[in-house]
Amino acid sequence: MSLLVLSAAVIKADGKTTSQELATLRSFFSKNFGPQAGSEAEEIVKELLTKDINLYEVCGQIRSCMDYSQRLQLYHYLVSLGACDGLLQNETDVLEVIASYIGLSKSEVDSIFAQFRPSNDSNYRILEIDPSASNDEVKKAYRKMAIKYHPDKVATLGEDVQKAAEEKFKAVNQAYEAICKERGI
Repeated sequence: MSLLVLSAAVIKADGKTTSQELATLRSFFSKNFGPQAGSEAEEIVKELLTKDINLYEVCGQIRSCMDYSQRLQLYHYLVSLGACDGLLQNETDVLEVIASYIGLSKSEVDSIFAQFRPSNDSNYRILEIDPSASNDEVKKAYRKMAIKYHPDKVATLGEDVQKAAEEKFKAVNQAYEAICKERGI
C-alpha cells in the first residue's frame, strides 16, 4: 500500500494525471503481482489522487520495512514513473523529498536521475563521482556501484524490480565504459 501511496504522490505532483503514468503503474504492478493487481493498483491510485498524502509517514514505513537495496530500486521505479511523461520540477521536488525520507543520499539520487535526464556529466553522476576524479577513483567508484546495484540484491522482489536493477546495473557498466573510452583507460 505504501508503494501505491508514493506512486500517487509522484503522479499528482505536477497537477495532472497522464495515461502514460497510469500505464507505467499498471505495467509495474501487473508484472510484479499479476494482471489483476495492475488494474487494482490503478483504481486504488485514482482514489489516492484525491487525498492528501503524508510523505513523511509513508516513507517512514518503507524505511523500516525495506532494506537499503530495495529502497534504491523502489526509488528507481518512482523516478521512472515521474519520467515516463517528462520530469517536471514539481515531480522532481516530490521525488527528492521521498529520497530524503527513505534515507538516500544526494549522490544516489543524482545517479538515478542521471539515467532519465542525460547531461554532459551523466556518466560521472551515474558513478557518483566528479569529472575531476582520478582514474583510480573512477575504477573504485565503478566497483562500488556494481556491488550496490547488482540485480542479485533484489532477487526476492518482483520481476519488474529485478529488471529495473538490471537496467541500473547496465547503466553503471555503460557509464564506466564511456568514461574509460573517453580517458583511454
